[in-house]
Amino acid sequence: MNVVVAPCSHDAAKYAVLNWHYSQRMPKSKLVKFGVWEDTKFVGAVIYGSGANGGLFAPYGLEQTQGCELVRVAMRKHSVFVTQVIADSINQLKKSQSSLRLLISFADPDQGHEGKIYQAGNWIYAGMTDVADEYIVNGIRTHGRALRSTRSGHKQKNVPAKNVEDWARKVLDPNIRRVSGSSKHRYLYPLDKAMRRQILKMGLGYKNAVEGLEASRLDSVEEVLVQSQPTARGEV
Repeated sequence: MNVVVAPCSHDAAKYAVLNWHYSQRMPKSKLVKFGVWEDTKFVGAVIYGSGANGGLFAPYGLEQTQGCELVRVAMRKHSVFVTQVIADSINQLKKSQSSLRLLISFADPDQGHEGKIYQAGNWIYAGMTDVADEYIVNGIRTHGRALRSTRSGHKQKNVPAKNVEDWARKVLDPNIRRVSGSSKHRYLYPLDKAMRRQILKMGLGYKNAVEGLEASRLDSVEEVLVQSQPTARGEV
């Protein structure tokens, strides 16, 4: 079997997310997108982004441009190990983004995810995040960071609002409601030796992560066949 991990178009990545990722939502930050092909068949995408939180990398002494978040791994039924796909995408990301020093990703226990693919790929486990604020907007569960990002980038002006919830009620959904947020597993992947030495001091060991998913595969429930098309590939 011939496996190709290569830059893909926004449309190809979006298709993978809408069909094979539980969120069914594309991130809104600046993205770097890699497609995955098995014997010319498009089987998914791996997407990196700057994240909605502007201070995501400040705790590690980094500027926002020195780090990036693995925001989506969206794949249909496949044979290749996800850890191999992620490793290939990281190698290409490092070559194209020389200023990067640290990657971060999160696994949501509410979705049955404990980060086994990161453990299998030697990412460093850094504990649980604080409980996040979340909202139901137009029937979709939305992280507070994403909602605040939507507000700051919204075109409509002169909308009085004391906070983001008031703003969203006026502009997005009159029936918006706050719901109990979740705490997520945090994983770090340093990209140079100095950063690895720094991050290893924060590592808690995988025994602190909840046991759960199979260590190296992430299979979609859906059996959707998508053939690779010439338009699927594009610039990073």
